[in-house]
This record gives sequence, C-alpha cells and structure tokens, in this order.
Amino acid sequence: MLIIKRYPNRKLYDTDAKKYITLDGISDLIRDGEEVQVIDHATGEDLTAVILTQIIFEQEKKQAGFLPRSVLRGLVQAGGDTMGVLRRTLASPLDMLGQVDEEIRRRVKELVKAGEMAEEEGQRLIKKLLQQGERMRAMGHNNTAVENDLPSQEELSQRLAKLGVPTREDIETLNEQLEALELALERMNLTTPNATTPDPENGETSKT
Repeated sequence: MLIIKRYPNRKLYDTDAKKYITLDGISDLIRDGEEVQVIDHATGEDLTAVILTQIIFEQEKKQAGFLPRSVLRGLVQAGGDTMGVLRRTLASPLDMLGQVDEEIRRRVKELVKAGEMAEEEGQRLIKKLLQQGERMRAMGHNNTAVENDLPSQEELSQRLAKLGVPTREDIETLNEQLEALELALERMNLTTPNATTPDPENGETSKT
C-alpha cells in the first residue's frame, strides 16, 4: 500500500518516493495499478475518498462536460457517503453512457433554442450521437450504416467540442480511469496499512 500524506498547506507527499506529488501524479499511480491511501499528516484521518473525488472534479474542470451533470450532482449530494456513490457510479459504464445520452439531448436542445442550430439539424445530430452510444452498448454487434447526409466524423467531433459533450474516445478513457479508481477503492477495503513513514520536514517517524 502506497501512503500519501496531506499536510496542512494541502501539499501531498509520497512517502515511498519521498517527494511531493500532485493530483495528476496520484491519478497516474492509480491507473498504473498502485494501491494508494491518502491520510492527513496531523490527524491520521483517511482522506482517500476525498482525494479521488478531487481527481474526478479536476478532470471535469479541465474539460467541461466530461462528466454528465447528474453524476457530479450525485457526488455533491452524497456528502459523507461519497465512497458509496463513487462505487455506484463506477459500477456500470453503460449507466454512464445513458447519462451522457441525457446530456446530449439537453445540450443540443439548448443550441436549437438559442438559434445556433436548426431544429431538423439538431435532431439529426442527436440521432448520430445516440447511434454511437447504441454501438457501444451492443458490445461488438454491427449496426446498419447511418444516412449519408449526417455529419462526418470530423464534423461530429467539432460539434461535440462546441457542445462540450464527451466523444466516444473520451468516454472510453474515462471508463479506464474509473475502473482503476474502483480497483483502488476495493483494495483499500481489503488492506489496513500499519507501517511507519518518515516526516519529510524533520525526518521524524510517524505511525500511519
């Protein structure tokens, strides 16, 4: 179990590598299969769930709309049950796709309402995006070709960027990250670390 300490100045310290680490660094460790626990240096409180949630939110800040609004709302409403909500959210990537479908419809309708897109064009775009979702749900089953007048993949990517809707590749990347986080959460429930780690500031040894 790799122990990360958070100090009062909110800096995170990797006790194994003996250096400070960022949220992105922790995210990389988890994706690489490392078992990570984050604790408060002063109190020993387990902050792992809080840090995992922060990692997800930081990804959302970098790419607005990366997570469906309903997922973010659920995490905020969870309060002390954040760990449970994370588990339920990560349980099924297909549930995530359903929430993305909901966001697609909402955002396209907003563009139509604002006059930035004709209603007919909006309906065609929704159809194209939802067909992509259906192909992912089909788990390899082939669907019939879509109409020739629908947007090309390049045009579709541009539309998605304008809408702030995650692309298929974005969703697949997110699923990989979430699966890694879920694995880390499961391992933490099975392992209770009982080791000593050095204080990076004064070399003292403290119980974790």
